[in-house]
Amino acid sequence: MAEQVEEPSVRPSDPWRGPKFLTTKHNGSHTWQVIAGSATLGLAVAAGAVLAAGPWDNGQRKAERALAAAADRTGGAHHGRTTPEGPRPAPSAPAVLPALTAGKAAQDPAGLRAALTPLIDAPGLGKKLAVSVVDTATGEQLYGHGATTPMTPASTIKIATTTAALSVLGPDHRIATTAALSPDSRTLTLVGGGDPTLAKADLRAMAAEAADALREDGEEPAGPVRLTYDVSRYTGPELHPISPNENIAPVTALMIDEGRLDGSDRGPADRTDDPAGDAARAFAEALEKAGVQVTGAPREARAADEARTVATHRSAPLSALAERTLTNSDNDIAEALARQTAIAKGEKASFAGARRAVTNELKKLQLPVGGAHFADGSGLDRKDRVTPALLTALLARAADPDRPGLRPVLTGLPIAGFSGTLDGRYERDAAGTGRVRAKTGTLRGVNSLAGTVVDRQGRLLAFAFLASGSTSAAGAEPALDALATALTGV
Repeated sequence: MAEQVEEPSVRPSDPWRGPKFLTTKHNGSHTWQVIAGSATLGLAVAAGAVLAAGPWDNGQRKAERALAAAADRTGGAHHGRTTPEGPRPAPSAPAVLPALTAGKAAQDPAGLRAALTPLIDAPGLGKKLAVSVVDTATGEQLYGHGATTPMTPASTIKIATTTAALSVLGPDHRIATTAALSPDSRTLTLVGGGDPTLAKADLRAMAAEAADALREDGEEPAGPVRLTYDVSRYTGPELHPISPNENIAPVTALMIDEGRLDGSDRGPADRTDDPAGDAARAFAEALEKAGVQVTGAPREARAADEARTVATHRSAPLSALAERTLTNSDNDIAEALARQTAIAKGEKASFAGARRAVTNELKKLQLPVGGAHFADGSGLDRKDRVTPALLTALLARAADPDRPGLRPVLTGLPIAGFSGTLDGRYERDAAGTGRVRAKTGTLRGVNSLAGTVVDRQGRLLAFAFLASGSTSAAGAEPALDALATALTGV
């Protein structure tokens, strides 16, 4: 039986192409005010202040910055008679959420206890619940209930995976897939770099580049060439311990569309059992269409040391990959980021190497990794362990104004009632809608939620709720959502 894991929404915002500004939603309509409020909050969490410098200028982050910058302005259009002072300014909508400021009053822990204590014993949460709530500006723990207890985190472990990758590689890093031509121009090798988002369109562009290189002597058609493919960048087993499974493809350095067979780009799907071979065959087809003769079937082989690169495709920036990982709870990208971290840290690109690399990088960030065990990067493995205190420390570190490179950990969090895996979990009029931003986690009997809210004092709080022994997600998720929502009113 396949693991029960969370199923990402079919309508999340897309970190690659910017937010989707929805006006209605038939099973509970969303208004633009929710989106604007969420966007303003997304900027606010950046540093405990309205603006935070960062190396990104696309999609959701750009919208958030623009909305926050305009929140307190009035319009300048002429909407009435001229006054002696000039045209009357047009009325402007007030800010949906107040900006964070360092001068806000500190949160009262007693108030938090009063708000959360009645909720932690909800039957839907199962046999065990561990909680941590911290003020991101100070790092102070405001509420703890088993906060240092190692628990199975499910997909909330992706917060650790993305933080480690961004810390090591930086938000602008791109994963390269290349095509290398042998010195005798008879063998072309497709070299996988570990980009699970590689698409057939990318291979067509690479094929056109390679064809141009093969036509340097002006011959038509180009070639013939033998085609090989190189997956040596990754080592160790390709199959996740729960595989085969519709929630993750074999983990290999070369694949297209995350090994999906149904044309989807998120959520569970049937997966190929030979992602690298499929990518190579798709490349061979693209080469033929580009006018290159390919002899025989593609075979696996390493590129020759003296081979020259004739085509390159680079993935979206790591900032976008991290956001997509968190918003859609993308297991394939999460495992890729864990291996990219391992490579950058000098470890083998395997499950074991990624575990060591992520652990060591979080130690370098001075985070409390005691009791943590990163069996994988996605959270599908039940051997994973983290503490609520580690998750809240990760979120606080991502909000640190001195670490702008970690900001995608916050901007990628699903928005309650609007995006990703929280799209359908909050009703339109719920207090937490548009205000709670959190990573979800679901395995059979395990439910978790970790993210950020702005309290009534205007301070950014990070929270982590890890529950185990629940009988159903249908009972656990509303109880977790109630805990997060309670933080918005204290």
